[in-house]
Amino acid sequence: MQNSQNKAIEHDVKLSKTQRKKAMLALQKMGEQLVALNDKQLGELDLPEMLIDAIHDARRINKFGARQRQMQFIGKLMRHIDMVPIQEKLDAWQQRSLNQTALSHQTEHWRERILNDTKAITEFAATYTAADIKQIRALTRNAHKEKQANKPPKSYRLLFHALHTVITAQVTLSEDTG
Repeated sequence: MQNSQNKAIEHDVKLSKTQRKKAMLALQKMGEQLVALNDKQLGELDLPEMLIDAIHDARRINKFGARQRQMQFIGKLMRHIDMVPIQEKLDAWQQRSLNQTALSHQTEHWRERILNDTKAITEFAATYTAADIKQIRALTRNAHKEKQANKPPKSYRLLFHALHTVITAQVTLSEDTG
């Protein structure tokens, strides 16, 4: 009687085959993210040496079938590791990357507005009070001259850099105070 109750409890705790497969696929997907990391980022994670070696091997494998087997092996190794802190670190890196992309898009938007509309510089100065308006006006003027003379877009790039510096500084300041 006691033995049958233990088996019933074990049966309730066991995952179904579908659930196990989903968990394995999730680990393989996380393994693919780990393989895509550079060595510096990989070093920041607290991973066992055997898993790091498997990740390095996966990077070298070109054949599809062999790579797939290696990814399954990485998933198998990851079953025995607490993946929550690693997933949190991966999510943080991904969020930082998304934030940087959004800042670059915002900077590009402002650069195009400033180059196409002279009033946009005033709007930018009102939004970003730390901006050096004289520098932005000079870079805008030089970018227009370079475009008309068919010269390389040095000022165009410098304008992006100047705007990006101001926008990033304001965002960082608002994150620190907020």
